[in-house]
Amino acid sequence: MQFDTKIALIIRNDLEAWQKLNVAAFLSSGIAAAYPECIGAPYEDGSATSYHALIGQPILIYGAPDRAALARALDRALSRDVKPALYTEDMFKTTHDDANREVVRAVARADLNLVGLAFRAERKVVDKVIDGLKFHA
Repeated sequence: MQFDTKIALIIRNDLEAWQKLNVAAFLSSGIAAAYPECIGAPYEDGSATSYHALIGQPILIYGAPDRAALARALDRALSRDVKPALYTEDMFKTTHDDANREVVRAVARADLNLVGLAFRAERKVVDKVIDGLKFHA
């Protein structure tokens, strides 16, 4: 199935494995919260056990070699009116959502120590935002 939109996550390559997984989970939840229409139907197995619904389209995960690549993607997204979900390195040091927002609010956009971004937009727009990045290895 071809979707009109694309969901892309960009995660900095130099993070520890646990950090990459944490960032991917948080960024995906940001997309789900912003676009409830992308959530599919709940799951049920052959034993009639119910499970939560998931995002109903593929999520493509790209690697960023450094902070500059993430900043470039952020600028490209914002210039195309694509609102991203973000994760900064400072958020690893917090323990709750309010503190996460505080550490982001304390830093100007140009100085954010980005480790991850997520976008959902028209396919061609997302392709322009992520241009030059490769799938995460």
